[in-house]
Amino acid sequence: MTMSVAVNMLWCVPGEVGGSEEYFVRQLLGLAEFRSRCEVTAFVPRGFVAAHPDVDSAVCVVESMSDCRSRLGRIGVENTWLARHTKHFDVVHHGGGTMPTRSASPSVVTIHDLQYLTYPEYFTRTKRAYLGRRVPNAARRATVLTVPSEHVKSSVATSFGVDPGRIVVVRHGIESTLGARPTPEAELRSRFGIRTSRVLVYPAITHPHKNHEFLLELLAGPWNDPEISVVFAGGAGLADERVTRVIADKGLGDRVVRTGRVRPADRDGLIAMAEAVVFPSQFEGFGAPIVEAMAIGTPVIASNATAIPEVAGGAGVVLPLSIEEWSGALDMVRRRREELIVSGTSRAAHFTARGSAEDLLVAYEMAVSS
Repeated sequence: MTMSVAVNMLWCVPGEVGGSEEYFVRQLLGLAEFRSRCEVTAFVPRGFVAAHPDVDSAVCVVESMSDCRSRLGRIGVENTWLARHTKHFDVVHHGGGTMPTRSASPSVVTIHDLQYLTYPEYFTRTKRAYLGRRVPNAARRATVLTVPSEHVKSSVATSFGVDPGRIVVVRHGIESTLGARPTPEAELRSRFGIRTSRVLVYPAITHPHKNHEFLLELLAGPWNDPEISVVFAGGAGLADERVTRVIADKGLGDRVVRTGRVRPADRDGLIAMAEAVVFPSQFEGFGAPIVEAMAIGTPVIASNATAIPEVAGGAGVVLPLSIEEWSGALDMVRRRREELIVSGTSRAAHFTARGSAEDLLVAYEMAVSS
């Protein structure tokens, strides 16, 4: 029998929710391959279809009249409009880590990470209070929970006393077309003013936990080669002003390129031209740029924090977050480049949109049969 699945993506304001947006978009594209097992309807904020026409072509998409930029507004829409539209589905999947008061059962809730417990200082008081109430509530009420990694599964089970048997790991998946049409290197160099011969890329929003300052310390210290530059390819986050100030204080303006959020073809082109993708994050529920880099054939240098070693799976250079440990990382990549490319390509093959959808179907079927 084909399941009818409602996916609550009202939290997914395009361009504003980070990696969870790509995580879910890729899952929806993967689910489109399994129409004989599930019929998916995604309920999204106004403006979502314009940002993701590929999703609109793959599954049924219903846009709300609200853009859901206000948290209170979104909560109201979830408990009225969404509740009315989803009460007859076989399963309702809430993808934003929380669950509205009014929700049909059975239900699946995705918890992306518990960063607010580890680094509460990176969140506003209002958001800490909201997450502190709503995430544990969702963990208790949901029929099944999904998470992106074993690290998050362990964290959720331990923090909220949830039976691990109710938690399904749904891996990130990357589309088969990733890297197929990258923007040419010459165009990227011209448009973004990249002039150095050696280029490193960090595709991440400037939130505090992304730890951009660590790379600036390296550029000013052991990586103080005028031919090395770092491209920060990501939107402005909560630490953006501080990152700007540190770049100026250390005199690194000519060696740090800030592109802002880039389209997929530019992202792929930047990764392809890079000597390495550098990923010194302090906290990740997964870390999709690691897999994206490996799929494109670029070595990865990453921290050993949280889920990152699990995702890298021995196919990248994974190091503790200390300047001394990272000082020789570029030399290590040069020595091991071919090995890292081969192992990275093999590792990335595990993370497909289809595989992600298969994991998610396990969670849906568990919820329906509970």
